[in-house]
Amino acid sequence: MADAEYDYLFKVVLIGDSGVGKSNLLSRFTRNEFSLDSKSTIGVEFATKSIQAEGKTIKAQIWDTAGQERYRAITSAYYRGAVGALLVYDLTKHGTFENVDRWLRELRDHAEANIVVMLVGNKSDLKTQRAVETSEAMAFAEQHNLAFIETSALDASGVDVAFQNILTEIYRLMNKKQMQEGSAKQSVASKGEKISITSGEDKKKKKCC
Repeated sequence: MADAEYDYLFKVVLIGDSGVGKSNLLSRFTRNEFSLDSKSTIGVEFATKSIQAEGKTIKAQIWDTAGQERYRAITSAYYRGAVGALLVYDLTKHGTFENVDRWLRELRDHAEANIVVMLVGNKSDLKTQRAVETSEAMAFAEQHNLAFIETSALDASGVDVAFQNILTEIYRLMNKKQMQEGSAKQSVASKGEKISITSGEDKKKKKCC
């Protein structure tokens, strides 16, 4: 399938502390690659991949940002146009989970109100080093109305499912919104009345003439 052949293009951003595995999630999903010595992202990188969802071809444009504080100025512009976000923490480091709340607040401040957010506990292959219990993360996700999944960029478990689920959910919400808008237009048209919308300025002019 040629890269240009797609029905929808969705921008999804990866956010979370530095070192939680955002870059490896991106490379595992888009190129099926994993690097043990991947360096911290400086600035912003992105990659694309197309998936099938409910008979449609959806091209995901996935953006990966630096988690370090010194690159914060870049990240506020980075949310523009995003319809989905993967909020990633390292389940072997409880501090990265504690910071999820701050990342979520930043996301709410800069992104669209209806952005689809998924909480991702990465590095599930390191079971013996687990510091964040699944139940704790699920409770947080439920409280904030987020989807939730645990992944391992190393052994690839959950990675495709995470991206597939968030992209399908974005598509469903967008489809539902379009149908609602369409039915609203339909109900106006079915009344058979020609509705003209005039501004307050126009009304004033009509009164005076």
